Amino acid sequence: MKVLVPVKRVVDYNVKVRVKSDGTGVDIANVKMSMNPFDEIALEEAMRLKEAGKVTEVVAVSCGVTQCQETLRTGMAIGADRGILVETAVELEPLAVAKLLKALAEKEQPQLIILGKQAIDDDSNQTGQMLAALLGWPQATFASKVVLEDGKVTVTREVDGGLETLALTLPAIVTTDLRLNEPRYVTLPNIMKAKKKPLDVTKPEDLGVDVTPRLKTLKVVEPAKRSAGIKVPDVATLVAKLRTEAKVI
Repeated sequence: MKVLVPVKRVVDYNVKVRVKSDGTGVDIANVKMSMNPFDEIALEEAMRLKEAGKVTEVVAVSCGVTQCQETLRTGMAIGADRGILVETAVELEPLAVAKLLKALAEKEQPQLIILGKQAIDDDSNQTGQMLAALLGWPQATFASKVVLEDGKVTVTREVDGGLETLALTLPAIVTTDLRLNEPRYVTLPNIMKAKKKPLDVTKPEDLGVDVTPRLKTLKVVEPAKRSAGIKVPDVATLVAKLRTEAKVI
């Protein structure tokens, strides 16, 4: 069984992002980049399925600029058997990524696609759902537990009211939540082995996909800074401030 794991290159979650002075976007010059944490969880889950003997091949996929090869090498150091980069300088929207993944899925014929529920840069939470719709495959989002057996995948997913369990027939799409697992630490020997694993590079036009943006970013601004909170001595003072200063009552 083959599993496809899309991984995205994003600004590292420990980095405090800064808006460019001209307001055209976020400044990523000389900023540490890493694999999207939710995608790292997805890749870890794929590796656990492989180690359990349920999966024979794990393929990491990334869409974006040339530097995404570094993210794919990290994925192969975690354990992916090979990597595929759909190289483009265009800023990709979720629908464009879903179309690229659909084309790759039709080419690679995986039985399962596991990806993070969202990326921490745009927080769209759309790609997995769009990909399932384009392929016509069943989907389970926000997975906190995945069990693969007998030609189906059973997924426990986190919903507002608690937990929901779904049984999907393969092929299927699964998007991962934070509590699914804890990704492994990448060791130096595995990093060295990853350099020898195959990494294929293709273009959107080779897959017959138009990735022209449909949205235009007009301006990016930092959120307004909040003033510090204060302590009040009693309820009467609190009510007075809510009425006269905050004007909420």
